[in-house]
Amino acid sequence: MKVRRSILLAAPLLLCLLTVGYAQEEPIGVPVPPLGDGPWVIDTAEQHKIRVSVVAGGLSHPWSIAFLPDGGMLIVERDGWLRLVRDDKLHPRPITGVPEVRDDGNGGLMDVALHPDFADNGLVYLTYTKRHDDGRGSPALARGRLDGHALRDVKDLLVTEPFDTNSGLNGRVAFGSDGKVYMSTGGRIRNLAGDLLGAPQDPMSLRGKVLRLNDDGSVPDDNPFVGEPGHRPEIFTIGHRNTLGLILHPGTGHIWQHENGPNGGDELNELLPGRNYGWPLMSFGRLYPGARVSSHPTRDGYESPLVVWLPAIAAAGMDVYTGDRFPAWKGNLFVGSLQMGGIPGTGHLQRIVFNEDMEELRRELMLTELRQRIREVRQGPDGLLYVLTDHVEDGALLRIEPAP
Repeated sequence: MKVRRSILLAAPLLLCLLTVGYAQEEPIGVPVPPLGDGPWVIDTAEQHKIRVSVVAGGLSHPWSIAFLPDGGMLIVERDGWLRLVRDDKLHPRPITGVPEVRDDGNGGLMDVALHPDFADNGLVYLTYTKRHDDGRGSPALARGRLDGHALRDVKDLLVTEPFDTNSGLNGRVAFGSDGKVYMSTGGRIRNLAGDLLGAPQDPMSLRGKVLRLNDDGSVPDDNPFVGEPGHRPEIFTIGHRNTLGLILHPGTGHIWQHENGPNGGDELNELLPGRNYGWPLMSFGRLYPGARVSSHPTRDGYESPLVVWLPAIAAAGMDVYTGDRFPAWKGNLFVGSLQMGGIPGTGHLQRIVFNEDMEELRRELMLTELRQRIREVRQGPDGLLYVLTDHVEDGALLRIEPAP
């Protein structure tokens, strides 16, 4: 009886331990149902009743959009494919001629931009992770000419130094109002000497920077570090982590950039030539185990961000709305979110309102009902917003328009 009673008393405890252990192994995150066919009518704070519809599905990790003069769209898939959408239909075959990419880890095909004179010269710019013979990768900028359904005369304009890991993240490209090419490079790595300070603060490394180039890849004579010893002349700004958004602000004429912090501390910056944006010497974020990146969220001599996200939203893609279809949104900034606070299944679209001095007034979380990872948001020539959801096999291109 004594042995039997011990067994009976131990059984609930064992069941409790097993239950706790099982609960600890449950994945973190909110369940994400399939996107579905839509459309969805959603109310928002200032532009009431918007209609969200699926333009094209079946995309694999789509990253960026470029609008063609004939009404088509180029869409980048991180696996190394450049896709064409025309008349709301995804062409079944990828565009040929794209450089081979290293898609290990965070690498791959990253961004696409059209030359300002694309209608005349057909030039397309791509950022991607270039694979080296030793297996390492480098963020690279390539240019080709779109001819029908192929890229011709493709060549690399710039290739950064190779690294073993985190080789391709954050290669964004945009044209400035000056006609120059701006390219971002990821900075979540150490420098060439392995110093903890890292490549973002190393003026001889092209990593953790935003670079400024002529449209042929050469260095402009008026770059901030041209002729300065110990500095790469391609550098426009210093001290960036992982850039997932890079645009020309249509109102200010400046380049705007946002970057992911680690555990918190995503930030939006207005880029000025030769300035240092602080990573990793200053940050509002924490490292993944929880400790603060720095005890100095701001410092004299370094540029403070326009916007900080606490908790992090894994900011991705952005655009400033200038159209007439959504009058209440004119001048607002839209930023994609892959997940909020480190919780999968919480992706959404954010709208941020600024005053005339570019100071934040308010922000709104949108499309939370869809629970999608929002990788990109762009305003189309038709004045509507287009959004990419980042998934492996069922990523989608969405269109946002006023509801009837």
